[in-house]
Order: sequence, then C-alpha cells, then structure tokens
Amino acid sequence: MNFFKCSILLAMAVAQGFAAETLFSNSAFTVAPGSKTGKLYVFSRGDVASGITELELKPTAHGISVEKSEQTSIGDSMTAVHDDIFRSSWAELRRTPVTTAGELGLVMPMYATDNNGAFQEPAGFFSVRSADRILETPMDPPGFAEDLDSAMIYATTGFAYDSTSKSLWIARGAAGVSHYDISRGPNYPQVTDYILNKKEAKLEKLKQNYSYKKSKNASVLHLSVHPKTGDLWLATEKGLWTYDGSSVAVNKSLDTAKRVTGIWMGGKPFQIIAEVSKSGSDGVQGSLWRSFDSKTFKKVSFLDTTGKVQKKDIFANSSYTVSGVAFLGNKAFVAVTSAGGKESGYLLLDSVGVRAWETDEDDGSQWLNGFERGVIDRDEIITSITTFPLTKNITGIAVSTYGNGISVSADSGATWTPILNRAKLGNNLGSIRMVPSVIKAIGEQSLVSYKVGKPSKITIEVFSYDMRKVRKIVKDAPREADNSRSTYPREDFWDGLDDHGRPCTMGIYYVRVKDNHGNIGWGKVMTMGGR
Repeated sequence: MNFFKCSILLAMAVAQGFAAETLFSNSAFTVAPGSKTGKLYVFSRGDVASGITELELKPTAHGISVEKSEQTSIGDSMTAVHDDIFRSSWAELRRTPVTTAGELGLVMPMYATDNNGAFQEPAGFFSVRSADRILETPMDPPGFAEDLDSAMIYATTGFAYDSTSKSLWIARGAAGVSHYDISRGPNYPQVTDYILNKKEAKLEKLKQNYSYKKSKNASVLHLSVHPKTGDLWLATEKGLWTYDGSSVAVNKSLDTAKRVTGIWMGGKPFQIIAEVSKSGSDGVQGSLWRSFDSKTFKKVSFLDTTGKVQKKDIFANSSYTVSGVAFLGNKAFVAVTSAGGKESGYLLLDSVGVRAWETDEDDGSQWLNGFERGVIDRDEIITSITTFPLTKNITGIAVSTYGNGISVSADSGATWTPILNRAKLGNNLGSIRMVPSVIKAIGEQSLVSYKVGKPSKITIEVFSYDMRKVRKIVKDAPREADNSRSTYPREDFWDGLDDHGRPCTMGIYYVRVKDNHGNIGWGKVMTMGGR
C-alpha cells in the first residue's frame, strides 16, 4: 500500500471515530442566513466530503448557544469550493459567493473534478432548499471553452437575485452572465446566457458558436442588483457597467483599464462598495471604492486612531482581497484576506472611512479585526462574513473560518462566540475531542477540547501509539469551568511536534488530559508527519 492510500485510510479511521454535533467540518468557507430567523447556513469541506449545516442559534447571557443543527453531505464528486481558493492570484477566485434566491433557497457554486482529479471544473450551482434538500443544477460550459487557457476562466464568481422579476443572475467570468428566470416556478426555469461586448457597449445573447475575443469581450467577475432601480451592476475586468434591461453603460468614475472584482450594496444610508484589483510584481494589489449616490465613486479612506487620513493605500500595501461584505446600519464589515491567506479579518467601514483601532509603539496602525480582536479564538483564515436576523430585534454577524468553524456576534461585533464541529463532551474530562482530528506536522494545529465541571488545573500530554510520551503541552494550567467546553485555544493545542520541536512521524497519537481532582480523559489525533 502506497503512502497516499495509507494516509487516506488512517485519516478516515480517525475521522469516523467522531460524530459531528454542530458543523460538518471546521474548514468553513462560507456562512449565510438560514431559512428562518435565528438560523444560519454554513458550508464546510472536510477531508473526505463536504456539506451544509443549518444551525439554530439563540443569544444567552454568555454568548450564543446552538439549539439545533441539521447536516447534509453533498458527496465527494461535487463541491462548492475550488481547490485553488487560497492559491489563486485573482481576487474573484479567492471567495465563495452565495446568495438567497427566493424559491431556489441558498445558491452557491458547484465544481466537479478535472482530468487531474482537482475540483477545478465549473459545473453549475447548488440550490439549498433546506438543510436536508440540496439540488445540483448543472450548467454547460460556453461553446468557446476549448479555446480558453483554463476552465476556471469561466468559473462562477457571483450571484445576485432580483426578487421583483424572480430572476437569479450569475457571473461566469469569460462566459459572461446567465439569467436564471424562475417566475414560472423553480422547477420550470428559463435560462438565457449573455456576454458583455465592451467594444459596442452591448450585452449580447451568447450563442453556441460565439467567437470570444479579448479585444471585444470582458469577463464578468461579480454582480449585484440595485434594490431601488432594479438595474444589474456588472463588475468586470474592464471597469464597472450597469444594465437596465435594454442597454449597458460604463461607470466612468472607476478606471476601465483595471479589474473591478466585486460590487456590494446595502446599509443605511445606502452605499455601494467596489473592489478594484490588479496583478503587480508583489502579487495582487487592490483598492476599495465607495459611492453614496450610485454614480460617483471615491477611494475609501484609512484613518489612524486620531482620525487622520493616511496617505498610503493601506489596502493595496497589504495585498488584501475582499472575501465578503456585510452591512449593518451605517457600517460595513469588509472581510479581507491577504495573498496566500497569511492575514485575514474584517475592516470596519463607517461613513468616513476605515478607522484604526490601535496604534502600536512603532506608530503603526491596526485596522484589521481578527484573532487579536477576539473575532476568532484561534489564528485561522476568515473566509466570509454575513449579517442575519438572530432574533426579531437583534441582527447577528457571523464569520466563517478555515480551521476554526464559525464565530457569531449578537452585539455588532463587540463580543464573539466560536462554534466548532465537536462531539458531545462528558463532564470532568469524560471525553476529549481533537479538532481537527487529522493534521499536518508543520503549520497545522489540533485543538484539545474538553469539559470540566469546576475550576481545575490541567495537564495535557501527547503519547505515541506505543504509549511513549512525546510532548507535554501544558502542566497545571488553570482552567475555569464551562457549561459547553473548557479549553484555552492559545495553549490547549498540539501542532504535531515533540518536546524538542521536531515533527513527529506519521501516525495516530493519544492525548491525555488530567486535572488536579483525579479525573483523566483521553483523545486521539493523527499527524501526517513532517516529511
């Protein structure tokens, strides 16, 4: 048996030992409002398959509690996230677009495997009608697809739903846009494909024998429907365009020589946020623009803690790209990720600009809200953000993360509650949960999750399969009692290394947790090894 097959079998053996109670996996790529008030959809992808979880949430005096969860796997032949989401150089391919589309429910992209076995083949979209009903909606590639360098050039990078006409608009890169009309019902759609002819300023119907030319056409990278006018706004590789149902026009306040990779609308007062992105010698460089009158865009200002506008373009210098925007009153929560996922978090944008929350000793300002601000309790990549009706009177905010599940706030981002994929934990170390249960030896961590019924001093140790001690994580560390999970993410984790800082060999390891009251619990985790 070769190394790869052995790794997969071991990973499956460990994973099957734990039944998920909340999320499908802690590698969550997108979060969106659920089917009713207090509910939230989470798409996550694990080692073997991927799926949707609908959580029923309730605010409490200590944060957010999960009242109920329903999960549905979407199998292993299709998924909603392509394999290059963190490696892609283009902003529009570094996010997972979703939207709620009337009777279609939640819609999100659908990818199949290519000839190399990677999820890099755009195949249509998923329609999540409920937590236990997910439909695959195939879409054919454009007729000129064989002439393109990569199938990802026509990947789905945006959705927008027009509730008045009951139509879903889909951004499909070089393939233009698809109009998915469900006015006769979701089971009787009328589909029309269009492509942007920038040379003649037309949105043309896409025919099977259409001849695509870079000099004539422009890829559509994102889109949004204006809630007041009903116009379709198109973010393209050649500027920002609007379509009123008969003709298209370019917005001249944004440079048509650059790529407009995202367009988001909402808030009170109403605002439109655009992301402009280009590829430079240092990677992707972006900038944020905003309009309050739906006509003129101005670059978003970054202010220090004193309110002074910065001369440098902080957004471009950090190589950020936008993974999602959530509006709440006059504020916009702009989730961003840097190239390669090295930094992530959200920028809090008010009516003036993005304000720094801290100035350090070196006079450097901090604008990013993430691990340091308590948005997540482990330093993982934030992949999306949304607002949703938590109760009749409370609008919640939720972020998804790659590795730490989701975090939810009931107080406009002041405090956050992490929600992880975990099995039920027994009190007083009755059970130990390693999250995730399979890690690489370098660059990944497994959280030691346990529960104690009273304040305790905790010792955590790791043993090899033959019960040889390889690592002491903490010794007599004070931990407070908690009704759901007593753990300290900044210390209670194993990174696959031994006491000397060397990667442990591939295999299954046992984790022992002891308290000072005589209670002992055991967990199990697998590392893929350091080679």
